[in-house]
Amino acid sequence: MGDARNRASLAYKAGYAVRNPEKVQPYMRRLARDAWLRMSTRDHVGYYRAVMKDDASRSAERAVGGRSHRHWLALGKMQFDYLAGHGLRPTDRLLEIGCGNLRAGRLFIDYLEPGNYYGVDISPDILLAAHDTLGRYGLQDRLPHLTLVRDLGLEFLPAGLFDVVHAHSVFSHSPLPVIRECFENIGRVMAPGGFFDFTFDRTEGKEHHVLREDFYYRTETLLALADEYGLKGEFMDDWEALPHQQSKIRVRCVALDDRASKRS
Repeated sequence: MGDARNRASLAYKAGYAVRNPEKVQPYMRRLARDAWLRMSTRDHVGYYRAVMKDDASRSAERAVGGRSHRHWLALGKMQFDYLAGHGLRPTDRLLEIGCGNLRAGRLFIDYLEPGNYYGVDISPDILLAAHDTLGRYGLQDRLPHLTLVRDLGLEFLPAGLFDVVHAHSVFSHSPLPVIRECFENIGRVMAPGGFFDFTFDRTEGKEHHVLREDFYYRTETLLALADEYGLKGEFMDDWEALPHQQSKIRVRCVALDDRASKRS
């Protein structure tokens, strides 16, 4: 899924426009929005919150990357099936960062024991859409926790609560300071033996971003950054075979796992 293309370069943009003329007008709209939001927002979270507000006003499912309802369903099932097949148990407490309108969350909520799903998002508009999803799929009795956050500091969450943390299509829209903030705080809320799965847009060439919406990182950059905060990372090769454009890393908190092994 990773390659050496620099999607921010003029050469790539020109070639892409020639190959995909129908996408030129939508890109120009995004370009104009990007220029306005750079001037009218103070930080990246504010910027991307405004992006989500604009996108969700047309379609909540498209705002989280669903090209159609069928595609929205398929992407959610892919995330669920992978995590359920790679360690998630019904008794686990799961924190989903960037839960969106519960594309995968609705399946996690139904699978986990009542009260064990916690979803956070920076967008109030997309969380309102998540409420609609709960009602549409009859999940109210599963007692999920949905919380609006201003950043990824996670100060309001208790320490050591979560066996699994999941973030799909979050770091693909985040500059390094936002990712760093997440790594700095995620170990505190993870339980011993727990893990954190996240996806990212991978490049094997120069790291870059398109507008301030899509960020491309080398695997070694994120592994090294995680290591700074005591998180041991593993590139998930088998995820690459699935029909999605992003890559996945799993990290564990080394200090927590060391303490757990010493107690046992």
